[in-house]
Amino acid sequence: MPRVIVVSPPFASHAAPLAALATALAALGAEVYFACAPEFADLVQGEDPTFVPLTVSRNSNTGVAEATRQPVSEAARLREFLDATRVGAVPALLTQARHRRADMLTDPEGVLQSLRALDDQLSPDWYVTDQLSFAVTLALHCMGAPYATFCPGHPTYVLASSDTYFGVPYDWPRAMRPDQADADRLLAAARENDAAFTSKFDAFARRHAPSAPSPGRAFALTSPHAVVYAYPDLPWLPDPARGPVRLHAGHMVPPGVPALNVDWSQRLERLRRHTERILLVAFGTFLSARDDVLRTVVKGVVDGLPDAGVVVAAGQRSRGLADLASDRAVVAATVPQQALLQHVDAMVHHGGGNSFTECLRAGVPALVLPFSSDQFAVARDAERSGVGIVADPNTLKWTDIPRALDGLRGPKRDAALSGSVRLRSRGPGWAAERLLRVMARSVPGR
Repeated sequence: MPRVIVVSPPFASHAAPLAALATALAALGAEVYFACAPEFADLVQGEDPTFVPLTVSRNSNTGVAEATRQPVSEAARLREFLDATRVGAVPALLTQARHRRADMLTDPEGVLQSLRALDDQLSPDWYVTDQLSFAVTLALHCMGAPYATFCPGHPTYVLASSDTYFGVPYDWPRAMRPDQADADRLLAAARENDAAFTSKFDAFARRHAPSAPSPGRAFALTSPHAVVYAYPDLPWLPDPARGPVRLHAGHMVPPGVPALNVDWSQRLERLRRHTERILLVAFGTFLSARDDVLRTVVKGVVDGLPDAGVVVAAGQRSRGLADLASDRAVVAATVPQQALLQHVDAMVHHGGGNSFTECLRAGVPALVLPFSSDQFAVARDAERSGVGIVADPNTLKWTDIPRALDGLRGPKRDAALSGSVRLRSRGPGWAAERLLRVMARSVPGR
């Protein structure tokens, strides 16, 4: 069995699924090391896999972005990003495109030096790294180290062709399609970033590994051996004509989702006394800061759906939303999302890859309110697969909520349950088993 180092960026929504994959690889007999920032050591237990402290990014998110200690400049960028989401989809994506100039290749020399030291210390046979950890991928390319890529969100993070660009949704949900002028602005910004980063990657590789092949397009630099997608293999997704083995795990929920603890079981029991159905509302680790939209959703449930109760993950805004708590509404900073999905009737989420796939696995339909990143592509997939309804969070009124959530009953619920049956046979264990097969038959020289 191989010795594998799984390298994760210091973001909760990336580290948790990568830790699940690392644990699954270890369960199959591989010697696995999970390398991430020290704050994430509790994601793996004991020595199987073994935690190794490694920080590969200057910004981080340990679970609630606003609560994570950040450099002053990173906190300011987070505020700017959140402000841009209030303006609209394209302004948010343009802000992210501009921020990438500063945060996607920070300290590449330091990352390369740290990985070389770790490589000397542990002599791994393989690495697994996040597609969005571009500095790590570039370092591994320069080292000539064999690695597999983990794609944490929408599959189009791995570029399928020369005319696709990082940061441009492959498709838009019906309610949020931009006009041509905005679409052109976004494409121009993405092309500019593509050229700038490709130039930086090429210069770095020529300086540190002059005998290595050119890394090519920066955002397309991916393992030549295997890519693990934490996403289902939907038939309409862009399909690269050739390249590495593609492993669509469908989701990264570990087997045996933990049961709700006593406190959460009692909260749900109290809600059930007053309601017939329960809705979960969560916007991930960054976008819980959009408390204006959280308030709109809760008001729509409480005032417009007398048979429904709601559980809200409000992050740092939970105190400001405490007035919403009632016999039919639970407001908490964080929630055990995977466990709660086994007990709720529908979810309202932001189109994050984890939320989408966890809902699919649990058979829970969703109202999707995308704000940024790959969320528009994920929302379009939810819409197209019949398991969700999409609305623009910035034009949403509380009076829109009852009809939208009632629309998740019937065919949408049936489609979600059907998808759940298909996905439950996959997950991190399925991906780990097939990834080990790739590793066994691909022994590149170093």
